[in-house]
Parts: sequence; C-alpha cells; structure tokens
Amino acid sequence: MTLHHHAEALAARLPPLLVAAERVAATVAQGVHGRRRTGSGETFWQFRRYQQGDPATAIDWRQSARSQPVFVRETEWEAAQTVWLWADPSPSMAWRSTPDLPEKREHALLLILALAALLLRGGERVAPLSGALPPTTGGGALARLAAVLMGESMADLPTPPLPRHATVVLIGDFLAPLEEMEAAVRRLAAAGAMGHLLQVLDPAEEALPYRGRVRFSGLEGEGETLVRRVDDVREAYAVRLQAHRDGLAAIARAAGWSFALHHTDQPPQAALLALHAALGGGR
Repeated sequence: MTLHHHAEALAARLPPLLVAAERVAATVAQGVHGRRRTGSGETFWQFRRYQQGDPATAIDWRQSARSQPVFVRETEWEAAQTVWLWADPSPSMAWRSTPDLPEKREHALLLILALAALLLRGGERVAPLSGALPPTTGGGALARLAAVLMGESMADLPTPPLPRHATVVLIGDFLAPLEEMEAAVRRLAAAGAMGHLLQVLDPAEEALPYRGRVRFSGLEGEGETLVRRVDDVREAYAVRLQAHRDGLAAIARAAGWSFALHHTDQPPQAALLALHAALGGGR
C-alpha cells in the first residue's frame, strides 16, 4: 500500500471511530464525577470543618458565622495533568475470530479514545506515549490524538522520558514475553510514572473454541503450528494463558500499577468506567 493510499484508509476510518468514542464517553460521563481535588487555585470547591493544623487564612469567617463549627474554604487544584496513552499497534492486534467482532486493535483504539474524550472533558491534557504529539487539550485534541494513534505502526512499547508523577494508560493484548513487559513497565515506573494496564483479548483467545485439526498461523513471524486435536491441548492452553495473565498482574502490582482484562465481545463502557475510576484512585 502506498503512503497516499494508507493515509486515505486512515482518514476513512477516523470519523466513525471518533463518533463511537465520543458516544461511549458520553454514556460513561453520566455516571462518573470529575477528578477534582483540593489544591492551589482560585475556583471554589467545597467547605469543610476546620482541622488542627489548617492555617487561619483558610477559615471562611462568613460561612463559619452561620453555625457553630468553624469552616475552611477549599479551592480546586487547577493545574491540568497529562495522561500518556498507548494502544498496541503490533500485528497480533489486527485479528478477530469472527466477522461480527471488532479487531483487537480497533477495540483498543475505541477504548483509548473514549478515555481521552472523558479526560479532555475534565480539562486535562492527553498525549500519545510515543511522543509523536505534545500534550494537548481543547477543541480538536481528540482528532489529533486519534490520527497519531491510528497511524502508529511500531510494535515495541515505547518508554520515553516522562515528567515525574506522570500517568500512563497502556491497552493491548500483552502477549509478548513477560520479560519484555516487565522491562518496559520497570523503565516507566522508575521515572515515577503511575500506570494502568488493560489487556484486550478476543474471546476465542480465551476459550480456544476450535475442534479437530487446526493450523494456527502466527501474525508476528512465528510461523505455523498444526494442532491435530485442539481438544487435547485446550486445558494446557488455558493454564498457560492464565499463568501469563498472572504474570502481567504481578508486574503491574510490583510497580504499584493496576491491571484489568477486557474482551472484544464485551461493551466498552464497563472497561472505560473501571479505567476512569483507576485513574482517579491513582492520582
């Protein structure tokens, strides 16, 4: 495919994906609260009772005069934060078991863009982890982010230098060797980054629902494997897959990150809500 045709293909996919991401974000936004928190700023957030150690300058005497307790006036922390996003572009993500399911890559992009839409609504900045776009916010930010993420083709998880206390969200199938995942997460965590891993799998990768003699073809140069009776290997496959998942969870836990699983036959809203909640707790 020429560069021109590749660009046209990306442009054709962009508007529907953005519409879908905005729709998912709008659905989830009805059930979540903004990630506001106390801090330096000028915007009023809430009154709370005075606690020992609070400065006298924080007391709101007008509010306190209306009742017996002494109240402190809290303002909202207004410095916009950046969340660094990555949707796995590796060839293994360009797969689906049936035509009625989305490819893992498409589903990961939908989730990452819906999350970006939620964050942008809250006044925060978003940026691709690859560094191909600086932290951005405001009108047009989601479209710019989508164009970058959809055009990325590198398979390796990037680990660029990030500001201290950065937040990263990684979405992929994470079927690479655990040693590679651990090295990447450690590099990001060593810089002080908080992170969240969301593994996206096709339901067939979970259940291995095939029967009889099946030839499996690798998508990343692994070649082909002929299994004469899938029933004979299903149990061992499930054990190995679970062991890999347990390893991913352990890697995330060791770094102080979160880990979750999502299948492409599940609605994206639940995964997005959990991601948003994880971001709120981690920040």
